Amino acid sequence: MGVQSETVTSERADDPLPEALSLVEGAAGAGVGVKLLGGLAVRVLCPGFPPRSRGGQDIDLACLSKSRKVVTAYLESAGCEADRRFNMLNGDRQMYFTAPSGRPIDVMVDRLDMCHTLDFRTGFGRLPFTLDAMDLLLSKLQIVELNEKDAHDIVHLLAGVPMEAPREGGHGEIGPWLDPGRFAKLLGADWGWWRTVTGNLAKLPALVEDRPGLVPPDAPADPVVASAELLGIAESAPKGVKWKLRSNVGDRVRWYELPEEVDH
Repeated sequence: MGVQSETVTSERADDPLPEALSLVEGAAGAGVGVKLLGGLAVRVLCPGFPPRSRGGQDIDLACLSKSRKVVTAYLESAGCEADRRFNMLNGDRQMYFTAPSGRPIDVMVDRLDMCHTLDFRTGFGRLPFTLDAMDLLLSKLQIVELNEKDAHDIVHLLAGVPMEAPREGGHGEIGPWLDPGRFAKLLGADWGWWRTVTGNLAKLPALVEDRPGLVPPDAPADPVVASAELLGIAESAPKGVKWKLRSNVGDRVRWYELPEEVDH
């Protein structure tokens, strides 16, 4: 019995979400623009689903370039230690800190560069503690070779976040929703984005069939149905001239980047 209790306590102590939430909630209270992204943000938007956690997980945050100095000052006042050399060299796109717990903190600035470039500035202020829900979904769907944690987050977002704007709350607040207009605009403008995202969505039914445990119990939406709806939106979205020219080349030329880890 004592061993089980110690294990549970250890798991809770290693959970980065409480510390991450403390940082973004404190930032919101101070009027500082810092948002969660990645798997921790998915947990915030889908609080009733079984969490995906692992030992040694970093805290991934996002901010806007115009707020970099304010964000740095806030994080340092909250006990985080800045990697000043790294931030001086790379601060236009990424900053690095160490949390009071010793946990690494990555702060993405204006955009997330992986297989594609996700510019998250437009919807940055939509939600109080996380990036916009569609940007979170796109940040996962842009990955050409999905791993299990990315598939987990995609399924949870599709199963837990509605694809229509909810009614305003008592203080005029609008909860998370997957904005189809944002989705259609991005995919209609960039064939590479379209190719990767539609490819991942097309794989989702087989993935869920093979790994039914990915779908949380009592989910309010069917992720397979939601993925089919998004595929329909991607197909019908108006396509620009640049999209059409690139589509003629197709898969003969690589349409995505191979992301590289930046050394801290």
